[in-house]
Amino acid sequence: MDKVELRKKVFSKIDELPTLPVVIPKLLELMGKSTSDVSNVTEVISHDPALTSKILKIANSAYYGFPQGISDLERAIALLGFNMVKSLALSMGVMRSLPSGKESSHFSQQELWIHSLAVATVMRELGNRFAKKDKTEHLFVVGLLHDIGKVVMDQFFGDYFQEALEKAERQDNVKLHTAEQEIIGFDHGEVGAMLLERWKFPEPIVSSIALHHKAVIPDEANAQDVAMIRIADALPRELDLGAEVDPCLEEIQEADLQIMGMKGEDLEQMKVYLDSSKEGIYAFFNAMK
Repeated sequence: MDKVELRKKVFSKIDELPTLPVVIPKLLELMGKSTSDVSNVTEVISHDPALTSKILKIANSAYYGFPQGISDLERAIALLGFNMVKSLALSMGVMRSLPSGKESSHFSQQELWIHSLAVATVMRELGNRFAKKDKTEHLFVVGLLHDIGKVVMDQFFGDYFQEALEKAERQDNVKLHTAEQEIIGFDHGEVGAMLLERWKFPEPIVSSIALHHKAVIPDEANAQDVAMIRIADALPRELDLGAEVDPCLEEIQEADLQIMGMKGEDLEQMKVYLDSSKEGIYAFFNAMK
């Protein structure tokens, strides 16, 4: 089956997934408007009580460590920032629409989400330290959703995905995304990007997720975003945060550090930061379940 036919098959499977909560398209619309403000975001999210409750639970978790309880959405937005609340709402809405799947000896969604939360945490910090301050809104979403293609593959191409996982576990230096390409024809970054493209997510999010395992970054892509997700993807594995989601550890490339303008000491600082965030990451994961 060629790439075109495979793409059609993936899209047909994606269309079998539940529709997104109505709040998500509205939030995506707000992401594209420079005039959106706190009241707009509050109004949209408040129409989804379950999502509001989840955000408040996360805001009250040890991940943020606020000394006083947060009891309403406006207070959460004031403390977390409306961009972060918007990112949380988008991410939680997508996760709610994905199948839960079955835990197996080769693939654990729990490990995947712990890893993804760690990556999102690193992405947000890298953005704060190294990216333009007006270009960081999407980074937490990219980090949290970068591996959702694995969920789609596990759900709809389960036998092939298991074969790819087993090959990566069995053969030294065979990375999971390479095994996926050989066995399925797409890697999980591409499949995740197809899902988000189908759901009309902004191009910077879709592109970064699609490219995060590609050897070459196209000229038209945002090289800094792609370098950032690669660095953020590798760091948690070194600290055993969701290490089981990919048997073969990715090495951080010097080229990506150069794109980010990072030196060895910057990387060590990020490792220390992530290690200090472990407790909060697990608290965040427990709050979002």
